[in-house]
Amino acid sequence: MSKPRALTTSAPRKSDVPPGYVADPSRGPMLRYEASLPRLPVPSLSSTATKYLETVQPHVTPAQFAKTQAAVRKFVESEQGRVLQERLQARAAQPGTANWLADWWNETAYMGYRDPVVVFVSYFYVHLDDKARPGQAKRAAQLLKAILPFRDLVESEQLEPEKVRGAPLAMKSYEWLFHSSRYPVKPVDTAKKFDPKTHNHVVFVRKNKFYKVQLADKSGRELSAPELEAQIEKVIALAGNEKAPPVGALTSENRDNWADARAALLAASPSNAAALEDIESAILVVALDDTKPVTREQASWACWVGDGRNRFYDKHQLIVFENGKSGFLGEHSCMDGTPTLRLNEFILASLAAGKIDLNGAGTNAELEPPQELQFTLDGKTREYIAQAEENFDALVAKHDLEVLHYEGYGKEYIKAFKASPDAWAQLVKQLAFHKMFNRPGVCYESAQTRKYQFGRTEVIRSASNESKAWAEAMLDPTQTDEHRAALFRKAISRHLQYAAWAADGQGVDRHLFGLKKSLKEGEPVPDIYTDEAFSKTSHWELSTSQLSSPYLDGWGYGEVVPDGYGLSYSIGDYYIRWTITSLKRNTAELKHYLAEAATETRAMMERAAKAAKKAEGEKAKL
Repeated sequence: MSKPRALTTSAPRKSDVPPGYVADPSRGPMLRYEASLPRLPVPSLSSTATKYLETVQPHVTPAQFAKTQAAVRKFVESEQGRVLQERLQARAAQPGTANWLADWWNETAYMGYRDPVVVFVSYFYVHLDDKARPGQAKRAAQLLKAILPFRDLVESEQLEPEKVRGAPLAMKSYEWLFHSSRYPVKPVDTAKKFDPKTHNHVVFVRKNKFYKVQLADKSGRELSAPELEAQIEKVIALAGNEKAPPVGALTSENRDNWADARAALLAASPSNAAALEDIESAILVVALDDTKPVTREQASWACWVGDGRNRFYDKHQLIVFENGKSGFLGEHSCMDGTPTLRLNEFILASLAAGKIDLNGAGTNAELEPPQELQFTLDGKTREYIAQAEENFDALVAKHDLEVLHYEGYGKEYIKAFKASPDAWAQLVKQLAFHKMFNRPGVCYESAQTRKYQFGRTEVIRSASNESKAWAEAMLDPTQTDEHRAALFRKAISRHLQYAAWAADGQGVDRHLFGLKKSLKEGEPVPDIYTDEAFSKTSHWELSTSQLSSPYLDGWGYGEVVPDGYGLSYSIGDYYIRWTITSLKRNTAELKHYLAEAATETRAMMERAAKAAKKAEGEKAKL
C-alpha cells in the first residue's frame, strides 16, 4: 500500500474519476460517490460452476472429481439451480438493496458468530518503533494526538475516498472507526455509533481499571500533546500496582456468555450501565499494558491477545507498552482491515513526517482529572469474570505464534522478474505447504470488493492446478529449472486472473453462499453442497491476507479452522514477513518451510534466467 497523503482534505476534481460516478453535492468527499458506486453483481451459474470445478480439482482424486462434476452439472441444469439463481438476482435488483450479500454476510461471518472475537475474529498491527524511544505516556499521547485530525476528516466526511485506477471505493464503513462499539446480543450481535461531539473522550485501561479522559478542555480547546501526556501519567499513577477484577475479560468470552454476563452486570448496579456506555462511546480504548515486549513474536502476541484482561475487545484499541512499543487491535465486525490500516498509516506517517504538533501548552491545572469508571460487582458477576478468565487462558494456551521476517528479498527483487509480488508470495506459501504435507493447501486469500456499494471481501482460491504442478516440479529432482520457471509463470498468471475475478465480485464462494441462503425452509439442499469436495475446498487450512506498510512491524490474526493456520503477510521492498498462528500444529516447522521455499524459488528463477540467457547467446552465434 502506498504511503498516505497525510492531512489531505481537498475535494477530488471531476476528472479524477471515470465516467459513471456521480458526486452527491450534499455529501463530503468521503461519501460523495457512495450512491453511484455499482451494485455487487450476481455471477452467472455457468461461470461459477466452471471456476469452482477448476479450484476443486487439485484437492481431490479423479474419482472424487468425477462425482463433483456430476453434482455441479446436475445443479446447473436443474430447475432448482435456475430458481435459486433467479431468487438471488431478484434480491440484488430490489429497490433499496445496494448489496445483496452485505446483510447476510455481516450476520453470518460477524454478528451472528458466537465464538470469542479473540482469537477468532479480531486482528492486530504492531507499529514500527519510534526511533526517539518515547516512554509509555508520551507514546500514547503522541498516537492519540495524531488520531484526532484523522477523526476530524472522517466525521466531517472530508477524508478523500480510496481509489483503484481512479475509481472510488466504498467508504461507508469508515463511519465505524471512532466512537462505536459492538454489543453482545442473542442470537445476533449489534453495533452502535455515538455522536463524537457529545462523547469527545478516550478511555484508558490500566491494571484492568478503566479511566475516562476528555480530549478537550471546558472551553472546547483540544488538549495539547503535553497535556495528554500529563493526563496519561495521572492514569498510570491512579491505577497503582494493584490489579482490579478484570471486567474487560468478559469481552473475550463466547458471545452468548458475554450477553448473559452483561445483563448480570447491568442488574448488579445502575452505575454499571453508565460506566459501560462511557467505554463504548469513547473515540477508542487505549490499553496501557504493564509489559515490555521486545521480539516480534512477543510484540505480536501482546497485541493479538495480551493477557485477556487489560482490554475491551468490543472496540478498536491502541495498545501501548511500558517500553514505548505500540500496536493496534481491530474490532472486525463492521469493517475490514484496509480502513484501519489507513488510520494506522496516517498516525505513524504523520508523526514520522513531523506533521503533528507535539508542543503546545503544558499542563492546564483546570483540566478535568481522569475519571475512574468503577464497576459494582456482585457474586454472580464475579463468577462470570472468573469463568471468562479461565476460558481465555485455556483457549490462548492452545495456540502458538511465529514470525518469519525473511530478508532474502522483497518486492523490488520480485518485480525485476516482472512478476506479481503477491502471487509470488502465495506460491512460496503453497510450496512450503507441499513440503510439509505433500499436497496443496486449501487456501483463502482475501480480496476486497469495495468497488461496489457496501463491498467487503471475496475469496481468492489460491491453490490451483497450476500451483500444484509447479510445486510438484520443484520437489522433483529430475525437472529442469527452465520447466519449473515456465510452470511458475503459468501459476502466477492464473493467480492474477482469479484475483481479478474476486475483486470484480466474480469469485466462487460468495455466490455459492448466496445461492444456498436463497433456499426456503423445507427445500432440499442441492447435491453440490453435500458433495465431499464442497466442504473440503472451503475448509480454509491456510487463511491468508496481505497488508503491506513501511510503518508496521507485524500484523496477524488467528486460524479459521482447528487444523489450519492464520497466515498474514507483508511484502516490503527488501523483505517478506509472515505471521503464522495455529493450534500448535507445528507452527515453527511451517515457518522453516516458508523460508526454505522462498530461498529455493529465488534460486530456481535465477538459474532459469541464467540458462535462458546462455541459450540466447548460443542461438545468436548460429
